[in-house]
Amino acid sequence: MFVSYKWLQEYVDLTGVSAAELAEKITKSGIEVEGVEILNEGIKGVVVGHVLEREQHPNADKLSKCLVDIGEGEPVQIICGAPNVAQGQKVAVAKVGAVLPGNFKIKKAKLRGEESHGMICSLQELGIEGKIVPKEYSEGIFVFPNSAEVGADALELLNRDDEVLELGLTPNRADCLSMLGVAYEVAAILGRKVKLPETSLEPSSEKASDYVKVMVEAVEDNPLYVAKIIKNVKIGPSPLWMQTRLMSAGIRPHNNVVDITNYILLEYGQPLHAFDYDRLGSNEILVRRAKEGEKLVTLDDVERTLTSDHLVITNGKEPVALAGVMGGANSEVTDDTTMVLLEAAYFNGATVRKASKDHGLRSEASARFEKGVDPNRVRAAGDRAAYLMAKYAGGEVLEGGVEFDALTVEPSVVSVTLEKINRVLGTNLEMKDVKEIFDRLQFAVKIEGDMITVTVPTRRWDIKIEEDIIEEVARLYGYDNIPKTLPIGSATPGKLSDYQKRRRIVRQYLEGAGLYQAVTYSLTSEEKASQFAIEKRDTIRLAMPMSEERSVLRLSILPQLLEVLKYNSARQNDSMAVYETGNVFLANGHDVLPEEKEHLAAAITGLWHNHSWQGEKKPVDFFVLKGVLEGLFSKLGLTDRVTYVKAQIDGLHPGRTAEIQLDGEKIGFIGQLHPSVQKDLDLKDTYVFELTLKTVLEAETESLQYEAIPRYPSITRDIALVVNKETESRTLWEIITKAGTPLLKEAYVFDLYEGDKMEEGKKSIAFSLKYVDPERTLTDEEVTKVHERVLEALKEQAGAVLRG
Repeated sequence: MFVSYKWLQEYVDLTGVSAAELAEKITKSGIEVEGVEILNEGIKGVVVGHVLEREQHPNADKLSKCLVDIGEGEPVQIICGAPNVAQGQKVAVAKVGAVLPGNFKIKKAKLRGEESHGMICSLQELGIEGKIVPKEYSEGIFVFPNSAEVGADALELLNRDDEVLELGLTPNRADCLSMLGVAYEVAAILGRKVKLPETSLEPSSEKASDYVKVMVEAVEDNPLYVAKIIKNVKIGPSPLWMQTRLMSAGIRPHNNVVDITNYILLEYGQPLHAFDYDRLGSNEILVRRAKEGEKLVTLDDVERTLTSDHLVITNGKEPVALAGVMGGANSEVTDDTTMVLLEAAYFNGATVRKASKDHGLRSEASARFEKGVDPNRVRAAGDRAAYLMAKYAGGEVLEGGVEFDALTVEPSVVSVTLEKINRVLGTNLEMKDVKEIFDRLQFAVKIEGDMITVTVPTRRWDIKIEEDIIEEVARLYGYDNIPKTLPIGSATPGKLSDYQKRRRIVRQYLEGAGLYQAVTYSLTSEEKASQFAIEKRDTIRLAMPMSEERSVLRLSILPQLLEVLKYNSARQNDSMAVYETGNVFLANGHDVLPEEKEHLAAAITGLWHNHSWQGEKKPVDFFVLKGVLEGLFSKLGLTDRVTYVKAQIDGLHPGRTAEIQLDGEKIGFIGQLHPSVQKDLDLKDTYVFELTLKTVLEAETESLQYEAIPRYPSITRDIALVVNKETESRTLWEIITKAGTPLLKEAYVFDLYEGDKMEEGKKSIAFSLKYVDPERTLTDEEVTKVHERVLEALKEQAGAVLRG
């Protein structure tokens, strides 16, 4: 809701309270003011000018040479490109030295050889959005009424010397979707009175009931309908002050009658609609549900097909408006309209919302009906609109209004004790303090002992229960004034458990390594539930599954991650690395809750590195994913306790799969998908792992021990060993590590050879060994002695010999 500060002053005395101060007070009372816009910020030097002469520019077809009186002695010459500039107009002129929005400074200039001393401005150039500028001025300059004084401040006439407060209203505060609603709120905050608008009318010799009759079939949807008749209307522009107020609220002006209905919408929060009486086609208004397939062309010239869910206003035969949403083109007020039927009605919010949603017609009117309008303000809004039409459209308002009234609205009556108010708020308010707050809110109050009974006006339909009353006291008393207390008793400060800390380390590490976190369904199909399961158990089926694809609880995370890769690959995203931490569900027998274990799984496919500038492309392989895992175990302090053992697992490549063990116990696996599985999923080479994360994170680790950086040089020896093809490098590494203790500090594989120069059934594995003593420099003799011991152990235990 956009609230004009100047307009608000017509209803509440704001003396001594600036717009910024008012915004802070409103925010502190419970309605957030999202911002205060100063409409003329950064603009200066714009006055009303009178175009004395206008002639064609001698050197340009689309420019005019104008002589303009700006109220400063001699008229000035201004070159203007607007197509609608003409002699005799009162226009907005930015003088030389003026500043326009965007810090655009006006200087003397020559345009096609002719001097220009200023600029005749359009509304857009003064900072007004093009979509809310009146249509007749949307393609050119704005023209003031002839009564505008030459030299006067143009921004003041356009109400740009105003500030607009933007209220961020929650659905329960629909009462503030109007200027009067905001006025009641501000008056309560400031402790001041509300001045209501003028609605008195001159009596007419004719009665509205002689011209129209009203019938309502859909009583629940429309319990109150009031029709007023205004004769001898003269359609024309609305007053400039009204146009500028509408524009400040984001509404485009049209003509005096339509603008008045929009003005009342903003002033009272009550949507109205004006029909051209002569185009209605009858003297009858019938409100009913639409017939299936019935048609209506709305004001936006779109033909709408209606259903029985929609409420329509008809002339007894055909629809002339979609109730609460938009009028029909067949009864639109035009320049030829002389007689207006004014509708003021109370429509059911749910019915209006249904029509608005079905037809994609979200309007200011529908928004207010949906959130709730004050039923006791319907007639007052109609009277106010009729008063303005008489005053600014020259109309004659016929006596009375024709009504259908089946509305029964009783104000809410809520009781609460002073003791409860103080107990809930932690305050020591006295009865007179509470009564004074409700007096400011203009709620009727009855006090009997400690009991306060409040009669809530219908404009505040959000107040129904004791807690609502207490909230009103709290916000008007001031949240800042409520005492602050600390909880009594002992409390344990919140923190992450060791398990949670380590899980967070896992996630941070994997994301840092380039894997994206995925969150997949715990429910899967019977076929996929047991695939890749680390621990085989019976599946757990839902009693009433939504579909077979989501009917069984998973035993492994991997099948879902593979679906993620498949989905992305099908959309040309064929290089992916994803991981997930989540629970798997292990059956414990019939009618027994399953055991939940947290697992960690990952899947990668495509390119791991792609440096196009350097021409480097590195596809993923087994060792990429194994390296990620080794880095994770290192982060958790488990490196020396984890081993990889060759394994055969269904769905994985028989020669590129390993079981992962922690202290000799199986905790998961790593490997490449079997080629047939990759083909079924339409994936490139894909590598996966899955771990029982619970076991990993609960594993006890020793405290981190730091070692000093060696001061003495190390000695490196490389050996190439010839062994049987079946011999695993891990076996050799273990022999080397054990035999080389304590001088051997590092050993790793750096080459594997199985070429035609090797004898049948043999292979060559090369290791690099690093010897170091932290206390002294080693001699060749000492290293040779340990090195020969390593070679002897390799020969005896693995049949490994040095390659010749």
